[in-house]
Amino acid sequence: MPKIASTAYVDTSAEIEEDVKIEPGVYIGPKVYIGKGTVIKSYTYIESNTKIGKFNQIGPFAVIGTPPQHIAYKGEETYVEIGDYNIIREFTTIHRGTAFDEGITRIGNRCMFMSYVHIAHDCKIEDFVIMANNATLGGHVRVGERVVMGGFSAVHQFCRIGAYAFISAMSGIDKDVPPYVKVFGIPAKIQGINLIGLRRAGFSKEEIRKISQAIGFFLDAPATVKEIIGELKDIFGNDPIVERLIKFLEKPSKQGIMRRKPFEGEEAF
Repeated sequence: MPKIASTAYVDTSAEIEEDVKIEPGVYIGPKVYIGKGTVIKSYTYIESNTKIGKFNQIGPFAVIGTPPQHIAYKGEETYVEIGDYNIIREFTTIHRGTAFDEGITRIGNRCMFMSYVHIAHDCKIEDFVIMANNATLGGHVRVGERVVMGGFSAVHQFCRIGAYAFISAMSGIDKDVPPYVKVFGIPAKIQGINLIGLRRAGFSKEEIRKISQAIGFFLDAPATVKEIIGELKDIFGNDPIVERLIKFLEKPSKQGIMRRKPFEGEEAF
């Protein structure tokens, strides 16, 4: 049976699984699902249309499932979906999606969001992502697996952050960040590969050598992104490590892809 404090409010339409712990002052609104073993700390507010998986740790004072901060939002039925084993610390805010995207804000598994993190409408976050204190995502942002964002970093709406990228503290992201790199600054610039992060993730020396070669070629070659994609395919074939980079480059957002320096005649770097 769930353990629900007497001063918590749980809507009659909410579904609470076994071994959930809900502390004093929590608000659980309509159409909320809480998976087994999840702990919700005092005074967290989960408004509506939110599905939270198992063994998450949430709060205190987190705010989840509230309407998107979008002036064109007219009360459409939209959602938040959170996976398993996530840590969501105090004062984090996670908003529902909008009708202008897929209508859902989705978070994967085993992520950690430190105090005051903000995840805006329609964001999609994959597994093992860490966002440090006050890191912020604008709407419609896509974040790949094992990305790390430093404190007070911010990502412009519609940007994509590739897997295994590292965003330094107080960086401003206004273009897509390719996989495997580290960036810093306002606006952020690529400083090289995320060597420490790749080692911690278990990449071998040979895999890191391939990544370094592929990223170096992408950053510095006097060619368009389209031309670079062709060259990477010729050099590395179907290598799965480089294939992740290629697939990322093939589908840029409207913000364009971050590069070390522009190439004449190409608008999106």
